[in-house]
Amino acid sequence: MPKSAKYLLIGSLEAYSGKSAITLGIAHQLKAKGLDIAYGKPLSGGWGQTQMADSDGDLQFVAQTLNLPENRLQPSILMLDSEAVENRLNLQDQTDYRQQLAEQAQRQSGDLVLLEGPGTLDEGKLFNLSLLEVADTIQASVLLVARFQSMLLLDGLLSAREKLGDRLLGVLINDVPNNQLETVNTSMVPFLEKRGISVFGVLPSSDLLRSVSVAELVHQLKAEVLCRPDRLDLMVESLTIGAMNVNSALKYFRARRNMAVVTGGDRTDLQLAALETSTQCLILTGHIPPTKEILSRAEDLEIPILSVDLDTLSTVEIVDRAFGQVRLHEPIKFQCICQMIEDYFDSDRFLGSLGFERAGALP
Repeated sequence: MPKSAKYLLIGSLEAYSGKSAITLGIAHQLKAKGLDIAYGKPLSGGWGQTQMADSDGDLQFVAQTLNLPENRLQPSILMLDSEAVENRLNLQDQTDYRQQLAEQAQRQSGDLVLLEGPGTLDEGKLFNLSLLEVADTIQASVLLVARFQSMLLLDGLLSAREKLGDRLLGVLINDVPNNQLETVNTSMVPFLEKRGISVFGVLPSSDLLRSVSVAELVHQLKAEVLCRPDRLDLMVESLTIGAMNVNSALKYFRARRNMAVVTGGDRTDLQLAALETSTQCLILTGHIPPTKEILSRAEDLEIPILSVDLDTLSTVEIVDRAFGQVRLHEPIKFQCICQMIEDYFDSDRFLGSLGFERAGALP
């Protein structure tokens, strides 16, 4: 490989662990330190992915955000979807993807190539592109991003250590609730370190990173925008269902912030209450248009109103799913993850583990 580029494969135990955001944040920080960074995502798509998963869009966003030239981008070699699996099973696809990956790596230059791995340790195995197979093919170190849900995360990390062996450089624990941070830092981290698993950072939960834009909700819900189409850039951090009496609703609304409020088109009282609190958009069900008073007030407050051809339960399910599968394509989120990496990620130790510090490879 030109310039003896090092490879880092960033993987996860499960999909939607924050891997894309963290990859971008680390790339930004290392680029700022003077490293010549390249980026790629060998396996695009994946099980459970939605229309939000657009790897070409991801690649373009990373390129623009990090100002990477075309020769610092590695295109995907496989789109993992049901058609790809069917072709593999029917022997219509007998491609040696590991060979393709190796050839691609031979052509790549730069100091450090960051590759975003598949959604799990095993995803891509059918095509010989599981996390370990990719790492072995390109002689990459592996950084695991692990979303914290409970201390049972330890089981998954210990198992990953057994599977990945010396390929595992370390882990970054993501999305830790504030009330669990002390436990993670004082119990989980020392436990892992004693067992040879380096922990390069513990990132707290962020409502902003978990948020979705109103524009994304419009897309997911196939909604009609009734007012303020110019404010679809607003970020939604929580979902509230307006189905109670107005006094209870107002008290509840005031305790939340940056909400999307789902309510019936006939609930003018709840719509007004929502507009007077921290609401980023109203989502109206039932095909009942809002009153002129509601539209006028929403226009004044710059709050979009969406109308959906769905019942309340279906609407809530789609919005909930959107929160779990958020992308990083908003500048404010990029700024947020960069700040979090700056604050909570031990980049000096990380670079030392990769061999840059000892080898003096930093410009």
